[in-house]
Amino acid sequence: MSTALSADQVQQFQKDFEADPHHRVMQNAVTQTRVSDIALDRAVVTSIDHTMSNLLDDWKVTNQKKSGRCWLFAGLNLLRSQTAKTLDVKDFEYSQNYLLFWDKLEKANYLFEALIETADRDVDDRTIAHLLSDPTGDGGQWNMFIALVQKHGLVPKSAMPETQSSSETHPMNGILQTLLRQGARDLRAIADQGPDAMRARKDELLTGIHRVLSIHLGTPPEKFLWQWKDKEGGFHRDGWMTPREFADKYVELPLQDYVCIVHDPRKSSPTGKVFTVEYLGNVVGAPRVTYLNVEMDLLKQLTMETIVDGEPVWFGCDTGKMSNGDLGIWDAALYDYASVYGTAFDLDKADRLLHGEAMMTHAMLFTGVDVVDGKPRKWRVENSWGDEKADSGFFTMNDSWFAEHVFEIAVRRNRLPQELRDALDAEPIVLPAWDPMGALAG
Repeated sequence: MSTALSADQVQQFQKDFEADPHHRVMQNAVTQTRVSDIALDRAVVTSIDHTMSNLLDDWKVTNQKKSGRCWLFAGLNLLRSQTAKTLDVKDFEYSQNYLLFWDKLEKANYLFEALIETADRDVDDRTIAHLLSDPTGDGGQWNMFIALVQKHGLVPKSAMPETQSSSETHPMNGILQTLLRQGARDLRAIADQGPDAMRARKDELLTGIHRVLSIHLGTPPEKFLWQWKDKEGGFHRDGWMTPREFADKYVELPLQDYVCIVHDPRKSSPTGKVFTVEYLGNVVGAPRVTYLNVEMDLLKQLTMETIVDGEPVWFGCDTGKMSNGDLGIWDAALYDYASVYGTAFDLDKADRLLHGEAMMTHAMLFTGVDVVDGKPRKWRVENSWGDEKADSGFFTMNDSWFAEHVFEIAVRRNRLPQELRDALDAEPIVLPAWDPMGALAG
């Protein structure tokens, strides 16, 4: 049997296509209209409203603009709701630009240390290729957020406001990417001189990276004068503070007690086990990025209980699947592509992970849940895409979508059953650097 695509095969494909009137109708429609508009299931859309039985948010959404800082925004959004209450203000924002600066510099150091450690491998080694594939991306994970806050503290947005480059990171990232890959070449070229020589060169390279970041993002403040007016007009002044002092005073959530739990249904990832991904992180010397794999029902239960108890929940998901940004809704059956194309789409969550069809791409904050008979029906989500879409920037997620496309949440350790708390202390299973569970939300 021939392995090449033949003219006879193509002719048969065409006959099969033309034999079904539905195919021609779909061709007429899709050549004139976006396929997502045609596949959008109106019955699903009209079944969704934005009301919730348990709602926490009474603040405005933030806007990451043209950047991949969602994980930083989601983490800071979790903290700011509590800080706003402490300050007695209607709305408050931490500086996302401040953490972006330190994340970029820390990631550069992390990359260079990884390259020093792997200097004996060929440049086309799969791990080296992965390290250099996106050496300065905006994305991150929960543990990486915690590492930045614990090392560098926080500042209010007024102390380090947005710049053009923090709101549109692509041009800056292009420059950094070139410098980091150039640095990789330089480090590997002197590998035979030993780690000390490589680290001396690393310091020179980091000086250049710091210079670029300072030009694009501004200089992070070592101290700043903090004063504000509360929502009744009362004036308050704390005086001069360091970022670390500010975080220590105004972050009341016990960040060190939060753990990342995930739902990874692949057979190779048993539930109840702790995992880490090789060379996943940003701050050298910080605790490893780890997560505990659990069943989806428990992931939902912990998220619901946390919200009902009055606290939002940071989470990571694959946001591009079955979503409509204009309407601000997610549902596992939002688009009926099978009817449009006459073709089944039947990859389950495990298969999507295994075959490169899914990974965590975005991080947001759960701020509400609609509970019916003790079970979640739909979820309220604070996005960081501004207030022009959805319900003033707040999205609605049906529970069916949560099961299929949410991958991880950050939750307090004491919410877990005792056997899972004990499991957290085990040595983690190490996955390769390119595993999809090491994807960075961005």
